[in-house]
Amino acid sequence: MNELDDNKNQIYDVAMEAGRILLQNGAEISRVEETMERLCRYYGVESMDSFVLSNGIFITGGYESKKSYARVGHIPVGGASLDKVVAVNQLSREVEEGKYETPEMVKKELDVIANMPTGKKWQKILASGLGSGFFCVLAGGNFQDCLAAFIAGIILYTYVVFISEKYLSKILGNLFGGVIIVVSCVLCIRFNIGMHLENIISGAIMPMVPGVAFANGIRDIANGDYIAGAVRLLDAILRFMCIAIGVGVAFAIYHNFAGGVML
Repeated sequence: MNELDDNKNQIYDVAMEAGRILLQNGAEISRVEETMERLCRYYGVESMDSFVLSNGIFITGGYESKKSYARVGHIPVGGASLDKVVAVNQLSREVEEGKYETPEMVKKELDVIANMPTGKKWQKILASGLGSGFFCVLAGGNFQDCLAAFIAGIILYTYVVFISEKYLSKILGNLFGGVIIVVSCVLCIRFNIGMHLENIISGAIMPMVPGVAFANGIRDIANGDYIAGAVRLLDAILRFMCIAIGVGVAFAIYHNFAGGVML
């Protein structure tokens, strides 16, 4: 074991960075706290306390009862990148196995993980189309419906990647996303690509659904992290509501001005 001497602050910085990567990419609160404690304990930290929320980390540490380090980190509530969560978890296990002798080595690995590519834009767009098509199958759609959902998913995530993520707030992005879903699906019906509008929309809307955030919010509450869980649930519910409002507005316009039939 390494003693916490001149490099003790670096050990806390490493733990903080590991917690930041986990929290920013969709890990639950208990996982973040456990990983930080494992890293500090392995490198000889005798006293470390952390308080983790869904959008922030507070950490203090030192030797025994003497606190010599305090830091607060703000982590905006974002999406999920579970490959980075898995990578940090694996790294913490390897640290405990003795594969990393110094905190500097861990910091280098964390930098690599933080800069892991999240996929090219065309890959995200294609994945959205494929996911929409397959979810349409689960909703009971036929081949034509799945093809329409695939096209709508492509259009939706093209909007997300090039417009929503860059220029719009989360609320407006999800509102307009709901509108784009309905417009895309209705156009597919108009051009005889799909047959059942409700099945097409059920598939096309899935790439926007914040399922990971909702599930993690419930897990955090179940683990006793009520504040963090409530924040995550509120964020997920807000996104649900914005998508639903966008879909509702688009249907109202379609019904009142284009002679469409409401579902």
